[in-house]
Amino acid sequence: MTRYKLILMAVSAFILGSLASCVGDLNVEPIDPTVTLPGDVLTSEDAYAQLLAKCYAGLTVSSSDGENGSPDIEGIDGGYGQYVRALFYLNEYTTDEAVCPWNDQTLRSLHGLSWTSSDVFVTAMFSRIYFQIGLCNEFIRRATASEFAESGTMKTYIAEARALRMLSYYHAIDMFGNVPNARETDPVGDVGPEQINRADLLEWMFGECQALRDEGNLKPVGGNVYGRLDEGFVMMLQAKLNLNAAVYLGIDDAQAKPYFDACATVCKEIKDSYPALHDEYTHLFMADNDTRTDEIIFNIPQDGVQIRTFGGTNFIIKASIAGQSPDWWTHMGVNDGWGGTMVTPEFLDLFESGDERNLFWGGGPGGNYPRDIEDIADFKSGWSSYKFTNVRSDGTAAQDPSFPDTDFPLFRTADAYLMLAEAVLRGATTATETEAREAWNAVRERSGIDALTDSEYTLDEMLDERGRELYWECWRRSDLVRFGKFTSGDYLWRWKGNVYMGTGVDSKFNLMPIPSNEINSNGKLTQNPGY
Repeated sequence: MTRYKLILMAVSAFILGSLASCVGDLNVEPIDPTVTLPGDVLTSEDAYAQLLAKCYAGLTVSSSDGENGSPDIEGIDGGYGQYVRALFYLNEYTTDEAVCPWNDQTLRSLHGLSWTSSDVFVTAMFSRIYFQIGLCNEFIRRATASEFAESGTMKTYIAEARALRMLSYYHAIDMFGNVPNARETDPVGDVGPEQINRADLLEWMFGECQALRDEGNLKPVGGNVYGRLDEGFVMMLQAKLNLNAAVYLGIDDAQAKPYFDACATVCKEIKDSYPALHDEYTHLFMADNDTRTDEIIFNIPQDGVQIRTFGGTNFIIKASIAGQSPDWWTHMGVNDGWGGTMVTPEFLDLFESGDERNLFWGGGPGGNYPRDIEDIADFKSGWSSYKFTNVRSDGTAAQDPSFPDTDFPLFRTADAYLMLAEAVLRGATTATETEAREAWNAVRERSGIDALTDSEYTLDEMLDERGRELYWECWRRSDLVRFGKFTSGDYLWRWKGNVYMGTGVDSKFNLMPIPSNEINSNGKLTQNPGY
């Protein structure tokens, strides 16, 4: 048994206590009752590095035992419960960017915007978020109390764990609103963390992000080894939080001007650090995208041999492929297809024919599936995307067609360029309109379409542009909420609200519910309105 595995086993019991109700009903137990306790194995900085690796791995895989191993969280499937796949389910299948004919449990309720507090996929995302927060809390607790706490290396490790925790809190505040406030200072064995108001959580997150930057313990932008975060990661979180602050606080754009100012400022910093986008859009989503550090700020790694999962880009690629299409498999660099993820015709309508991001087809190479989706259960209705592939940019094959090498690009500078422009459109004065247009046009120029006209320099066009640039990267639900289009009848797509031509739905669906099992096990939690 490896030292790494011993550490994971040993720490799991302590994670159980610190997470309390958030995963307390999931029976997280050490596999070996005779395993050495954490205090006996965490005796060097190298040991803490291995424990920190588990915090990173929580974004990538569902288990420490490989793709077929027992999931970290009992009761949550290791496929749909993997972090990126869970994000995709809640942030893409709920929008115009993705629809799936599978009849798996409550999957169609996601696209229909009709889920309940007992939805298995909502529960999977919430559980994965708080399992990840618990891992980071446990690392922070133990590392700050260790004899190595004051070393420069350990300070960097702790800062990275805090930043990873902040990412999961970002997903929590964005999807669930008022959420459990689990911190490293919580008493072990407590019945469950208190719920924190969304506005108070936002204030804490702003302070924590700025502290991480001011303390100087993170590696500078571009200064860390591949697969580990640097200051640019926290800057992207700052930008996201500020851009969405009006939603989180329930205020209008005029009241939110200071937040838009802050967003524009940090996006300008990011743009200064990454003054040019990568030349080829498609290269960012191929099997060698680990080399695209000129644009990708943080990737969630995948490796066809070393890092294998039924979530991540394995899911994204294979779920877009009809199982009976070998030519499609070859083009995508894999050995099979799961048949599922399509896009709505409304989303296809956002693209010009010359846009290099227009990476869609109807049933694979030479396919003739209809663009429309008259029957949501029909596997041969609707077009899908070949944006993500398991092929290298030089056309050569990846390591293994069974599992992709293609990393998931969590943060890209193109997103920051568009956030800069949107912040100015919403009233920011810390950047000029000239700077906003320049940033936005850089994204358009890379895609091969014309620069903005004056009539196109609008928020509505920005929402469309973000869709074209960032589809299937798990931002669409949040964007539609921010633009007031997610639940309203102002923008409809096929099968929104479980109606063929789409319909508006109750505004309660702008937030996900706190899972009912969490409400039942922690009396300190209050359900979101309407659920």
